[in-house]
Amino acid sequence: MTPAARRVWFAPMDRRDFLKAASAAGLALGAGPAWSGPGRVPRRPLGATGVSVSVVGLGGITVSGRGEAEARGMVDRAFERGIDYVDVAPTYGDAEQLLGAALEPHRERCFLAGKTNKRTAAEAGPELASSLDRLRTDRLDLYQLHALRSREDVETAFGAGGAIETLRQAREAGTVRFLGFSAHSVEAALAAMDRFAFDTILFPVNRALWSAGFGPQVVARAVDQGVGVLALKSLARGRWPAGVERSRPTWYEPHADPGQIRRAAAFTLSRGAASLLPPGDPELFWPAVDACTAPAEATPSAAEEDRPEAGAGDPLFRYPAWS
Repeated sequence: MTPAARRVWFAPMDRRDFLKAASAAGLALGAGPAWSGPGRVPRRPLGATGVSVSVVGLGGITVSGRGEAEARGMVDRAFERGIDYVDVAPTYGDAEQLLGAALEPHRERCFLAGKTNKRTAAEAGPELASSLDRLRTDRLDLYQLHALRSREDVETAFGAGGAIETLRQAREAGTVRFLGFSAHSVEAALAAMDRFAFDTILFPVNRALWSAGFGPQVVARAVDQGVGVLALKSLARGRWPAGVERSRPTWYEPHADPGQIRRAAAFTLSRGAASLLPPGDPELFWPAVDACTAPAEATPSAAEEDRPEAGAGDPLFRYPAWS
C-alpha cells in the first residue's frame, strides 16, 4: 500500500456559510457553475465541506474490464479536462484495482470517493481495508453507505453494530475525510439524513423523475442541512422498453443524442447538484463531459425546464415506495 498524497484538508463550513456560498454561486437559483477555462469542466462547492469538485465525475464502473492501458488513458484524459471527482465501489468489477494504478500520478488533486454496500460494521470494516489496499492509498476523501433502498437497509446500517459505526470510526481515525451515502428511494434518503449528519448524498437527480415528484424533497432537505448533492442517473430516460434489445451496457436506457445529453445534464446542474456521474458506458462518458464543459450550456432555458421530457419510458424509481 502506498502512502496517500499529502494535501490540505479544509475545515467544513457551517450550514449558514454554505447557504450563503450556494446562493452566491447560484446553486439554488439554477445559475450555471463557475467556468474553469477552455476545454475544462467547471467546479462547484460540495455542500458545507469547504471543497469544490468538478461538475462531472468519473465513475469507476466506466473503466471496469477495460484493461490497465485503457483505464490509465481515460483517467489521464479526464484530469486533463479538469475532472477531479472519482467514484468507485468494490462491486464494480476490477475498477478499484485499475484505478489504484491509474490514479497514482493524480492523487494529490483527486477527490476519491469509495462505497460499501455492507450493512454491518463487522462486514464494512474489512471491506474498507480491502478497498484502500486495491486503490493503493491509506485514506479516502469520501466514504459512502452504498445503495440504501429499503427500511431494513436503514434500520440495519444505523442500528447497533451497523455499518455507520465503521464510517464514524474511519473518520475519527483519519482514514476517510467525509462521510456520505447513496440511495435509490426518497424514503431511505430522508431517513438517512434524519439519523446522521452526513457530508454528502449521492442520489438520482433526473428530469423525468423530478417531474414525477421523485427528488425535489431530497435535494431540498440536503441543501437545508448543508449536505453536498452528487447526482446519479442524470442521463437516464427510463427503463428499457419491453421487447427492445439493449444497445448499451446500462441496466436503464440512457440518453445518447448529444442534445438530449446536454439538456439532461443542464437540468441536473440547475437543481442544486454539485456534480453528476454519467452512465457507466465509456461511449457516453465524453459526450457527457462535453455537455458539462461550456458555461453557456450549463443552464437550461425556462422553456426547456418546463417542457415534459419526450419519450421517457417506465421511470426507474417511484415515490412513495414504502408502504
